[in-house]
Amino acid sequence: MQKEVIQVAGMTCGHCKQAVEGAASSVKGVSRAEVDLKAGNVTVEMEEGTNITEIKEEIEDQGYDIN
Repeated sequence: MQKEVIQVAGMTCGHCKQAVEGAASSVKGVSRAEVDLKAGNVTVEMEEGTNITEIKEEIEDQGYDIN
């Protein structure tokens, strides 16, 4: 299992948290995604070889910017 912290701009509320966690979790190989609104990031736990770019694209598709 590997962890990746992704900086996400524009998250301000519980809905944002839910949207970003859902988007990241939808990618094959992701076992857990947890947003920290104060830090402005999402920590993703995933299997080795999971496509980080795909995770970032799913988050951007929800209307958020990756820093």
